[in-house]
Amino acid sequence: MERSWDEFAAGNLRGHRRILGVCWLVYGILRLVMGVFLVLFSGTATVMFGALLSRVAEPFALMGDFHVVYAGIVVLTVLCGILGILAGLALIANQRPARMVALLAAFLSVSEIPFGTTLGIYTLIVLLPLRDVSPPIRSQKSAL
Repeated sequence: MERSWDEFAAGNLRGHRRILGVCWLVYGILRLVMGVFLVLFSGTATVMFGALLSRVAEPFALMGDFHVVYAGIVVLTVLCGILGILAGLALIANQRPARMVALLAAFLSVSEIPFGTTLGIYTLIVLLPLRDVSPPIRSQKSAL
């Protein structure tokens, strides 16, 4: 009895959902902790960036830009942490919106090298449907 390639891929990747859920849960917690540290050390980051601006023509404009970018990084970090935790819990519980939340979390986390990129690509491989993929090549033993 032969299974189609889609059935084989679906059965092979089904076990990865729980692993993926645990990974997203851990990643989400780490990103939230990172967001807390970014908020706690924002003064230190401001002083460090300000020290670089001693020889710049308009340091106040650049300092304003720094605060906007820093706030954006904090928001992205907290958002990725929350989505990571939600995706992890939904994948572990095998809930219906798990796929959509995990794909959104993967898309937003891909920019964080190396862990976000690795987890995002792994999520895309596991959760995106396989289409137009040729079946595996049969071995010589199965052809006989």
